[in-house]
Amino acid sequence: MSSSSFTATIESLDQDGRGIARLDGKTVFVEGALPGETVIAQILKRKPSWELARAEQILVANPERVTPRCPHFGVCGGCTLQHATLALQVAAKQRVLEDALQRLGNVRAEQLLPPIHGPAWGYRFRARLSVLHVLKKGGVLVGFHERRSSYVADMRECPVLPPTVSALLLPLRELIASLSIRDRLPQIEVAVGEPWQMSSQNGALITVLVLRILERLSDEDEARLRAFADCHGVDFWLQTGGPETARPFYPQDSALAYSLPEFAVTLPFAPTEFTQVNHDINRVLVRRALALLAPQPNERIADFFCGLGNFTLPIARCGARVTGIEGSAALLRRAEEGARQNGLQDHCAFLCANLFETTLDTLAPLLPLDKILIDPPREGAVELVKALPHANEKNAVRRIVYVSCNPATLARDAAVFVHERGYALRAAGVVNMFPHTAHVESMAVFEPNLTASATP
Repeated sequence: MSSSSFTATIESLDQDGRGIARLDGKTVFVEGALPGETVIAQILKRKPSWELARAEQILVANPERVTPRCPHFGVCGGCTLQHATLALQVAAKQRVLEDALQRLGNVRAEQLLPPIHGPAWGYRFRARLSVLHVLKKGGVLVGFHERRSSYVADMRECPVLPPTVSALLLPLRELIASLSIRDRLPQIEVAVGEPWQMSSQNGALITVLVLRILERLSDEDEARLRAFADCHGVDFWLQTGGPETARPFYPQDSALAYSLPEFAVTLPFAPTEFTQVNHDINRVLVRRALALLAPQPNERIADFFCGLGNFTLPIARCGARVTGIEGSAALLRRAEEGARQNGLQDHCAFLCANLFETTLDTLAPLLPLDKILIDPPREGAVELVKALPHANEKNAVRRIVYVSCNPATLARDAAVFVHERGYALRAAGVVNMFPHTAHVESMAVFEPNLTASATP
């Protein structure tokens, strides 16, 4: 055994899916190791208070260890947990959520919600693929970045992408290699959805490929793209600048949508606009969120960080009067379009506001509110939480459903709710939106703590 190798027993998984071990009083994060395992690991990086290592040999394996399905696992940085069963993955994410709430927020949920999980493969309906022309590797590479590297992985398949998209990886390499701008095409955005005009019919799906181009296509390039689209049944968009510059190239009438059949809602979206990656899990997520929120006819509800209306329109379908608040004017225009297309414009209002700068004064025009839903980005919503009425005030919000993509900021915001604003954390649970990755999506429910003695 080399001086940089060591034997250790893994205690748990961290929020990045790495095993946690102890070595000479220091925490060591061990890639490729699972809780309860005894491994021989190789040190990759040393820091004063922690070290990073990679498992080289498994001496005692966790019974939940499985053979990764993807041949690129361990090289590609897209997945980190394919060596664990789904049950272990979900349990680890539940522990990450509980630990964050307790350690960072000093709060504990009164009830743990059943985990939301679904299909483990072919679920990734959105992806950002990097493109690189590398002569010494035989030409163009299309895929995700390698783990801990800026290099593009030499990928030939990807089982978390829909099979039709995975099958395009090699043909796309050949296509881009044939273009005059192969060195000026750094990225392909993938978006799978329902054709907007057919979104309620037969569950048809289309694949849009948005090519980020830094130079104009030649006439020959354009002809090759059209031929590829016809052969493989995809739509091409071109993006010359920021996401707002993306436009359909072929066919010209390309348009995407996704549906929430339980609420008779269909939402149009552009392939560069934010939507949930996992459409199947998103449907369950919306169902669970609305079951917890329990919107009633004529209730006043606000949907903060509403995006294109993923929760807003289903809430409106329940008869509540809902205001969607979002910082992106482009997403709000899309939400308004969706409200009109679904006949919900009379139940919806939309407001453009920077929610990271919320104050008592900026929030006041929305009050009073019966219930709210918060679905912030990774930064969380601490300024909004601080501005909400205290639970003891007359206009306190009766129920708050918080959908989170970052356990750390959820825990921080939960601490403000519970320790400063007089609310109780009634329930919390995880959503396995990204199987085989360490990403933790979660949901929490807050209500006024009627037994608390705190005053505003």
